[in-house]
Amino acid sequence: MMLSPQLHKILAVAFFLLSFCAQVKPQGFLSKFPFKPLFGGESDEQQVPDLLPPAGTENGVIRQLQYRISRLEGVLRLNEMITESGGKIFSSNGKRADFDGIVEKCKEAGGSIATPRNPGENDAILYFVKHFNTYTYLGIKQSLIPGKFQPLKGAQLSYTNWYSNEPSGRGEEECVEMYTDGTWNDKKCSKNHLIVCQF
Repeated sequence: MMLSPQLHKILAVAFFLLSFCAQVKPQGFLSKFPFKPLFGGESDEQQVPDLLPPAGTENGVIRQLQYRISRLEGVLRLNEMITESGGKIFSSNGKRADFDGIVEKCKEAGGSIATPRNPGENDAILYFVKHFNTYTYLGIKQSLIPGKFQPLKGAQLSYTNWYSNEPSGRGEEECVEMYTDGTWNDKKCSKNHLIVCQF
């Protein structure tokens, strides 16, 4: 069964945030709502309205999945656990890791480390940086040329938002962090920063 790219993104975000929601209820994130697991526990018949086709047909299964994913997306938006821009969905579980750890956690969740391509995407990532009042790494690293940076995928940077007089590491700071004002700084990759992924 093939899911649309949008449904696949929402499902990946849901699983990324599932452990976060199940372990802790940070203020402002689902704190007023009881958390029910997506799968297991109560039977699906009690959670999915009768107006959907029976799950016995392939079309019925797809429609039920679409319905449940759209509800989940609504909850995530309402509780400000996801942002969206440029066809990308951005999310954070509130945890921290070094650069390699963030890359790995985002990959495990079915996404990649957040990499803004324009001001709108930069603002979507900035939401989490401001919310958690901490810095995050971006999916940008120094190229083979010291002081020159590129996205992890190897393309050229078409958008930058460097802080004044940055990058300034002269080849010794290979990663890029986002400050709480949305500007960027080159930094060593070993510090623990907020995990922000894109899907």
